[in-house]
Amino acid sequence: MASSREALWETGRDEAVEVNQRALIDKVLARYSGEFTVFRELLQNSDDAGAHSVEIQKRDDNQTDEEPSQGDLPDLKTAPVHQWTFKNDGQHFRDEDWTRLKKIAEGNPDEEKIGAFGVGFYSLFSVTEKPWVFSGGQWMNFYWKDEKDQLLVRRGTIPLSGDESVDRWTTFQMTLREPGPIPPAFDFTRFLVSSITFMTSLSQVSVYLDNKQLVRFSKEGGAPIEVPMLKGLKSTSPEGMMTIKSIQSTPLHIKAEVARWVYSVGSEKPSATHGSDILNAVSHQTSGFFSSLFSGFGSSTPRKTSTPLPPPLPKESIDLLEIHYSSVDLKIFSANVDVRLNKKMTAELLHSTKKNPPSRLRYELIYTGKYEYDSSVEAEKKTAYATGSVFQGLRADLEGTGFARVFIGHSTGQTTGIGGHMATRFIPTVERESIDLELLYVGGFLARFAYEIELEAVKKHWDALAEANGPGGLPHEEIQTSLRGRVLHALKFFTFHPSTPSPLVSKSMEAAFFNCATTHQFSIISSEGIRSASLVYFPDPEFSGFLKRLPVISENVVNGARTMVDALRTRGMIKHITFVEVLNELRLRPLSETEAIACLKWWVGVHKKGNNPSLLQGRSQLLDALVVSITGPPEKIIKFSDARTFINSRTGGAIIPTEGPVPSTLLPTIITRSFDPDDLAAVFPWKQLTIVDWLAHVTDPEVAAGNSEYNITQSAPWAERVLTALARAWPSLPKTGQEEVVKMLSSKSCIPTSAGLKVPDQAYFSSVNLFRDLPIVTMPSGVVVKGILEKVLQSIGVRKHVELQIVFDRMIKTGDWTIFDLVKYLVSIQSTLSPQEFERLRHTSAFTKEGAGKEQLTQSATGRKVQRYKAMDLYEPVEIFRELGLPNIDWGVDNRWKPSSDEAKFLFSLGLRRAPPLSEILTIAASDNPSVREKALTFFLDSLSLKYSDYDPNTYRDLAFVPAVRGSERSLAKPFELYAGPEWAALGFSVIDPSLPDGTASKLKLIRHPPTSELVTLLERSPPEDEATARQWFEVLSGREFLQAEIHKLSSTPFVPVKSTGKDGAIQRLQPVQCYFSGKGGGELYSKLFAFVDFGPRANRFLADCGAKQQPSVEEIAQILLANPRQFYQLANGRENYIFELRNLAVNKYLLKAGTINRMKRSNVLLGSRRVKRAGGKSSSEGDDDDWDFQDDLLQPSKIAIADDNNAYQRFGDRVFCAPQEDLLEDLYIFLGSPHLSSLVREDYRMSAENPSSPVGARTRQLILERLPLFLHEHSQSRTKISLNWLNEEKNFVVRVFGKLSITKSLRHGDIHCSESYDASAVANRERMGPIELWLAENTQVDMYEVSISLCRFIFESHKVNDALLFMTILSTDLKALKRRGYNVDRILRRQNAEREATEKAKRESRATLVSDSDMAVQDPHTKIMSAPTGGPGAIAPVPQKTGLEQAPKRPTSTISDLGRFLRPKPGTSKREVSPPPYPAMPGSVSLPGPSRPLAQSSQPSSRPGPIVTPLSNIANNIDMAIKACAPERNNLLRNREEMQVIKESLDEGYCDVSGRTGDLNFVGTCFTGSVLYDPFIRLQSSNIGSMGGVQVFAAEDLPERDTLIQRKRDALARFIYVLNPLVAVYKIPPSSLHIFADTEGQLVAFNRGGSLFMNLRYYEAWHDHEVQQGDFSKAFISWYFTLAHEIAHNLVLPHNSEHEFYFSAICEAHIVPLGKLLSSRDPQDEGVDYAVYSRKK
Repeated sequence: MASSREALWETGRDEAVEVNQRALIDKVLARYSGEFTVFRELLQNSDDAGAHSVEIQKRDDNQTDEEPSQGDLPDLKTAPVHQWTFKNDGQHFRDEDWTRLKKIAEGNPDEEKIGAFGVGFYSLFSVTEKPWVFSGGQWMNFYWKDEKDQLLVRRGTIPLSGDESVDRWTTFQMTLREPGPIPPAFDFTRFLVSSITFMTSLSQVSVYLDNKQLVRFSKEGGAPIEVPMLKGLKSTSPEGMMTIKSIQSTPLHIKAEVARWVYSVGSEKPSATHGSDILNAVSHQTSGFFSSLFSGFGSSTPRKTSTPLPPPLPKESIDLLEIHYSSVDLKIFSANVDVRLNKKMTAELLHSTKKNPPSRLRYELIYTGKYEYDSSVEAEKKTAYATGSVFQGLRADLEGTGFARVFIGHSTGQTTGIGGHMATRFIPTVERESIDLELLYVGGFLARFAYEIELEAVKKHWDALAEANGPGGLPHEEIQTSLRGRVLHALKFFTFHPSTPSPLVSKSMEAAFFNCATTHQFSIISSEGIRSASLVYFPDPEFSGFLKRLPVISENVVNGARTMVDALRTRGMIKHITFVEVLNELRLRPLSETEAIACLKWWVGVHKKGNNPSLLQGRSQLLDALVVSITGPPEKIIKFSDARTFINSRTGGAIIPTEGPVPSTLLPTIITRSFDPDDLAAVFPWKQLTIVDWLAHVTDPEVAAGNSEYNITQSAPWAERVLTALARAWPSLPKTGQEEVVKMLSSKSCIPTSAGLKVPDQAYFSSVNLFRDLPIVTMPSGVVVKGILEKVLQSIGVRKHVELQIVFDRMIKTGDWTIFDLVKYLVSIQSTLSPQEFERLRHTSAFTKEGAGKEQLTQSATGRKVQRYKAMDLYEPVEIFRELGLPNIDWGVDNRWKPSSDEAKFLFSLGLRRAPPLSEILTIAASDNPSVREKALTFFLDSLSLKYSDYDPNTYRDLAFVPAVRGSERSLAKPFELYAGPEWAALGFSVIDPSLPDGTASKLKLIRHPPTSELVTLLERSPPEDEATARQWFEVLSGREFLQAEIHKLSSTPFVPVKSTGKDGAIQRLQPVQCYFSGKGGGELYSKLFAFVDFGPRANRFLADCGAKQQPSVEEIAQILLANPRQFYQLANGRENYIFELRNLAVNKYLLKAGTINRMKRSNVLLGSRRVKRAGGKSSSEGDDDDWDFQDDLLQPSKIAIADDNNAYQRFGDRVFCAPQEDLLEDLYIFLGSPHLSSLVREDYRMSAENPSSPVGARTRQLILERLPLFLHEHSQSRTKISLNWLNEEKNFVVRVFGKLSITKSLRHGDIHCSESYDASAVANRERMGPIELWLAENTQVDMYEVSISLCRFIFESHKVNDALLFMTILSTDLKALKRRGYNVDRILRRQNAEREATEKAKRESRATLVSDSDMAVQDPHTKIMSAPTGGPGAIAPVPQKTGLEQAPKRPTSTISDLGRFLRPKPGTSKREVSPPPYPAMPGSVSLPGPSRPLAQSSQPSSRPGPIVTPLSNIANNIDMAIKACAPERNNLLRNREEMQVIKESLDEGYCDVSGRTGDLNFVGTCFTGSVLYDPFIRLQSSNIGSMGGVQVFAAEDLPERDTLIQRKRDALARFIYVLNPLVAVYKIPPSSLHIFADTEGQLVAFNRGGSLFMNLRYYEAWHDHEVQQGDFSKAFISWYFTLAHEIAHNLVLPHNSEHEFYFSAICEAHIVPLGKLLSSRDPQDEGVDYAVYSRKK
């Protein structure tokens, strides 16, 4: 092969590769977008040529050379420019330069130059067709040959006159392709000033328009200063490619001369400190041939900004050519970097740029110092022009607005992320991330170096000024503020913000900024000057009050440089103040009083923040280190570790005299008064110095001996001072404290008296005048003893009366006083008795009882003392106690006893009894004396609430004191031997005597009912003998609630007496679970199978709780059927009743257990029918029905077929058993596993030759596609397998015509094998997923029924015979005839065409959409599936009229089913249905099947139900979820449901669908109902309004006077609310979720909007208000009960389908019992419903 190629090469010829140069240049220019691109390239080329000056001239060819007047100056925004001229004074073009200029993509080989690709010059072609270049006496012109695609150049020499020298300028002339306005003058000016900043040699740029100077810039750089490299900073990049060798600092001064003319067309200036608008003016878009060095750095041009019209010039003349002078000073840090690349990378760069990479590069950073920045801002504020300064783009970006850029010769679109511009001349060519990161490291290093240099300068200044103020001194505050501002400026300047478009730039430089330091610590300003960050702490106001020498960052630095400080904190470079720093400073110096207070407050705060186990140790360390200098007088040093107590500033501070002796461990009050005493006691190991502690200290013998002036036993004034202090503190002293005071002073001679200092019990108050020689209390100051001081003295023992013993000795023993006299005296002195004296008097036997006579006061003749008693042993002298035989006090015959007198009250306080103890009175009530015990019981009952409230029958469970009756016997019974309910006597229990007063049982706390366990035992051991007794027992037991275990036990206990069905009628006892209630599930068949009972409503309720059922369940019936199907068939009296039972099973098949279903699948329980030829009938399979008889048999489901193919049934119906042809029964048979007949029959086709040219096929296809939309619109019961649009595709539906068609049908089912052949006119066929083919026979007329039945098999997943008949009718009937029969032909066809066109449009649009875009647009299907319904139907429909098909014989029905049919017509019924009417469900079961899929999924019906029955717990959970989903309406305006989709299942049920209504509902107010008694038949008074929660009321927009609706309909609204409120309580839905609305017309009775339920007032008034006014609430309750259930079900299912019907029935059944209680109660609130009382008309 190689040799052959060589041979071919030898025979070939060379041909040149042609290049379309115009297209190439256009593609190059596509990379250079922007209006300043040409000047950017020319400026860079000028700098590479070493030029110092550049002039840019723009000329209008229409401009004359005459000097224009001010009024003739052109508008800089609109004046057209015809030619641009660009001149520089750099090195003239050399021959190699002229040669390279005409070559595309041959860049400058000098590695020190920016140009690398040789395409920059060709940017001129973006504005001109023929650029001219003049340099060094030569010229070159570019032109297009023949104005086509070949670019040529012509070069020549410029002729010179004799003495004329070569022009020093290199000039580029560009005659514009089309004249146009100059770029925005002010924006162009800013572009130029930013461009020359980093130019190497270029220092001056001038711009002229028609020889008039617009702008001139010049820059002057100072002498570079070599900055020593800082130690501890790593100068080599991570990969070692770049090493910073040295750094220089160069001052830069740029001067601008700008004409007022330029300022007049500029835009409004931004804020002086923000540069966002500057960014818009000078920001650049990314461009360039290759990926840039910094992911977007490429050369670019500024974006065009919308420049608003200049402000109107004032009327006076302004010189637009006046020059405005301004300047800016900058500092440039330059890093000289050595570059070392490996060979591979060097080769790659050489290959891309055609030159070696530079071995050295220069990296520069503009830094604007604090002074320069402030000066620039101030100067700009003074600028008279609205545009602001031209230098805004160069000033520091302290706010991170993003106008600080990366320069590679010129500004790029990449921001630096810090406050200043950066520049480097490295060529951005190859995508080498390592080079990128290396360069970014250099940028981060340079930023850190500049920052540290600035901080070092500040440090030198700070330290010098601080040293001048002495050791430990600081600069003056003004100097500190200035230096902090300078550091804050540096921190903000070097704060790294996210860079754009590449965030990697700022992130990488920030990492290098911090990580380049190996040993050099980060410097920062602190309160002590410049310090390493590791020695500086983050400020915390909690420590600022007492840590004065700790270096912290000032708050203004933290707030001003928040981002930088947060970065330092994140990196752990700034520490937080810890407990260690606190201890270190406390150990260095004593704190002042103010600092000590701040320190203690800090620790209190620490303690309050949490209970840390280490706090105790920390507190100890804190107190050991804390020393305070007290200023005095006297001055002293206090160690807080020695302190133990403090004075409560709120109480003790004004009470305890601190001028006297105080404990040495007491904290100074100057400190403690600043704290809450509770905090001091809780946080520190100090306790409050109480008055008792202080008293103990001053009464201490050693303290008292130290100074007699402060000894209370020697100094009467000091004793008075102490007693006065005690008097102030006495009210707040606890009892224990008062007792301690009494204990300390009671034995000391501390009471000043008329006889000197005395012990308290030897001193008397001045009121005691019984004896003259008593020592009376007398204070040295003359203060009268009264008030609290008197109480104190009395408490410590000073007497106010003579001792009682003296009184007894002198008066009682003389016999002159009676008991009445003694008590009267004691009452007169009772206020002076001490507690001890009073208690001693309580236990003194000083009183006699009645019946002893007057001699009881003296000794008897025998000398025996009369017996005396304590007051607590006697009773007050009243008659009842005498009748009970109790001892009464002897009050005398002449003295009347008054319980309210002072004497009686005094005796009561001594313990005189007013009632016998509880045990004693009950013992008397249990005595043998009937009279006494009756009075005792009566007294006990009358005094129970006041005197015997602690009565507990458990305490006296063994005492028989309660009168009881058992049968005919009366006796006394113990409390737990009888019951309060009189009904229990019928069951043989003891009950309370009925002759006792009402309420006796509750007072005695008797149990009303026997324990349920005892009742269970009774029924087990002694069940009722006959039905009458059972009825009485069961009625009593119906009121009891039994435990679940007891119910379970009773359900299997045979205690129900039932008469046998035999002739003897003997009583047999059955278990409750074996019983059913008569009349609920009756019928001749069921009466043969089950036992039915009826003991009355109340008794039946008890049996129902025990397991008796209202009727047999579907499961039980199925079990009996499975036990013996043939016997069941016989008992049912044949086919019709048996089929009826199968229908019941079909309706409730989801209630069957899984095991039962499996047994039914294997048992001969289903009825099948087989055709049998009648004698004399036709032999053909297509004979009339009269020619056939039917043979029935009970078979397994798998042996019975579903006759879904009528043709196959006609041919094989005599050989296979088929199910009854009813939809309901067929669903049951399929559910149990019966196969479809069509699945058992195989069809084979034979056809003759095809006739492709026959017109029959085309006509038939057109007819089918025309009529199919009509058929599908009318047919909505079955799910389609294909769409109409799919079928319209020509490739998907093909009609073929053959000469003849024959079909052979073969049946294989079990042992049956047979087949038949016949000719056909139409057959449909489809191979796998291919097209549907309809084959037609040409030899006979096309039978539309065969066409219909053939196509239905492929159109629907499952179809019925009626479907084919309907389709056949539509196909064979003329369109006009269809219209006459009610078909809206035009509308249906128009809608189908519109849908088809919309589908085609969507397909076309999808072809224009990327796959990724379409994927992103797909919604999560679960989002739509799980969304809650936004509204729903829920009203009562008119009662449907019964058709002839509904006149079926009466059968047992379910209550819920009947009510459900009463409220709603069956969804989906129509005149076309031929299946039998629905039969009622089994009693007590659900009439419609439950969902076989999860809740809230798509409501589209499935093809067949699942085999698993939904557990009742799941249904209950869903019902609970529906109840909880009810919520109040939050909007005041209810928009018509624009978002609600029309549910086709509910199109016939508009009564609860708001999609058909027009207009919105507006909130008109809240209707309140009174909580007082309310009569719905009387007008509601206004005083009743507002005392109960209200119901929100809405009104339709077309309702007249809707603003006054509540006032006009107040009574009707109140009655409606009183109907709805009990139902809200029945369903337990939030009352706020219920709303009322009013409209003028329509069938909308109620609706559900997002869980908020709305009821129509108009329907209530029309249907129920009249009856409610008459006092009949029952119909209103029933109607709105089902309406609410309907709407609550819409919280789970939106459309009206079988799933909604299921949950509607389930919700009704779950709450039917509370509804029954509501209907049976006399008043609605009897059932615990909290709302106003109803009244009824009698």
